[in-house]
Amino acid sequence: MDNLKVLYKNLAPDILNDINLKNKMEIPKIVKVSINMGLGKMSDAGKDSKLIEESVEELSKIANQKAVPTKAKKSEAGFKLREGSSIGARVTLRGNKMYEFLMKLLHLALPRVRDFRGISRKAFDKRGNYNLGIQDHLVFPEIDPTKTSRSKGLNITIVTTALSDNDGLILLEKLGFPFKKK
Repeated sequence: MDNLKVLYKNLAPDILNDINLKNKMEIPKIVKVSINMGLGKMSDAGKDSKLIEESVEELSKIANQKAVPTKAKKSEAGFKLREGSSIGARVTLRGNKMYEFLMKLLHLALPRVRDFRGISRKAFDKRGNYNLGIQDHLVFPEIDPTKTSRSKGLNITIVTTALSDNDGLILLEKLGFPFKKK
């Protein structure tokens, strides 16, 4: 496996030509990767602190960086949710850890997804950032299925400096993201 950062530096001239940019400083790049694990109904509004601790620990193993628990911003009676109770975990990766995580995602986790046929081309947010949902965190090799209490989902947001969805798509395709065929 080649380092994604080295691959990006080698592909920068190709990206420059594909997007028709005039200056090499305009080439889009990946800024950060945010990983969120929301527990929703599973956490029973923060009553099960062991589940929150377990999700923080597992997300820390996946990201290779300490995750922090997320708190509810306001109370919601319909969901039996109180303000300030823990409802999930998150971590933001930048620099080398970001590239290491993306390599692990592309080469280890996504191939382990059941019936995987590629990731959607429609998950861009009109500014070149990409959102990817994974339904089961057990696709990551760091997670031991015998030690986890239940299956949890992840939301992975890849933030880029691309100005449009097409530019972001070209960047991620060049880096080897397995998009579905048109």
